[in-house]
Amino acid sequence: MPTDAAPARTYRPDARYVLLLGMMCALPAISNDIYLPSLPEVARDLGTSATAAQLTMSAMMLGGAVGQLVIGPLSDRFGRRLPVLVGVALHIVTSLLCAVVTGVEMLIALRVLQGFFNASATVVAMAVIRDRFVGADASRLISRLMLVIGIAPLFAPSVGGLIAGEFGWRAVFVALGLFGAALWVVCWRRLPETLPAERRRDGGLRAALRGYGTLLRDRHFVALAIMPGLGNAVLMSYVVGSPFVLQEGFGLTSHQFSLLFALNGIGLVAGAQVNAALVRRVAPIRIIRVVLPVSLALTLGLLGIAITGVGGLPVLLVMLWLVLAMVNFAPPNASALALSRHGEIAGTAAAVIGATQATISGVVSPLSGLLGGDAVAMAAVMVGAAAAALLVLALATPAYRRGGGWTG
Repeated sequence: MPTDAAPARTYRPDARYVLLLGMMCALPAISNDIYLPSLPEVARDLGTSATAAQLTMSAMMLGGAVGQLVIGPLSDRFGRRLPVLVGVALHIVTSLLCAVVTGVEMLIALRVLQGFFNASATVVAMAVIRDRFVGADASRLISRLMLVIGIAPLFAPSVGGLIAGEFGWRAVFVALGLFGAALWVVCWRRLPETLPAERRRDGGLRAALRGYGTLLRDRHFVALAIMPGLGNAVLMSYVVGSPFVLQEGFGLTSHQFSLLFALNGIGLVAGAQVNAALVRRVAPIRIIRVVLPVSLALTLGLLGIAITGVGGLPVLLVMLWLVLAMVNFAPPNASALALSRHGEIAGTAAAVIGATQATISGVVSPLSGLLGGDAVAMAAVMVGAAAAALLVLALATPAYRRGGGWTG
């Protein structure tokens, strides 16, 4: 049964704690964003198409979806520390193997494994949050994490572009391995065990399936778990499509693209921090039910600009910034509300949220390439994801019904 009981406040998160959890959550994003400027070079070097190069991004997200479903229950059984230490260690190995591939098929396969293993960092970080916080407190902490996670789009593409420019795209994966090694050391030394032995769940596959069955029978949990994925699909449509739209479609240099990517990253971070302050006074579900219609309206505006060309590139970029600034409002609130319903299986619940997010992102991210790879295709995919999120909220939750200010 869903539970809203708040855990004991055994820890007041300080900057170092937020930084640690934020870096754990950011590992998959960094693994994609630092590699992003190299996509055109990867396609040329491996003799493949732009769509196949984009699949190396989707492959990591789909691997992450499976990884979270496996690692989440393991963290409920063995505690939080062991799964993340093993997972990050194997992320290091696969990153180094990616640096020596000879074909795009091999790279896609290794990226699936890389996503599987680095999922351990994300799912454990979310479970650790639920071990100690619920509701608005959890939403506020997740929003603060976005300040750290947002550093990835601010700096990772620029760093990746510099590394690739000096040493080639393969060196980017060596850098990812080194980052993973640093994260492993910090987790080993600083990550607390938040799930004591007496609260761990015994049993193997059967217990995991029971936990997933409990979650999937909770319609409100499922709806809330889907919304972060659809929000992230809006973001990933931009992340995967923008190198081709802005560099090949509008002729921007890699340096100009990295600068614009950083400016849009500021919008992502700013939105998350506004949400963190807002959730102190406004129930998370009330924020969601206002933000999603606004997001749909903005994506429709972006699509209209892309189709008509009104205002050219400057107007397109302004509207794109506004769309991205709204992305980080709904996911932290939806995730916190979903986790608050099943604190007794926090790792499994976090796995469902993360796996759903990775699966939706992985399926949606190559669509802009398949639809033509231009600004219209990218904006159309964003509209579809934003519309789907609003439909899920309206049809599968009581958010727009009488008493829709529910918080659990």
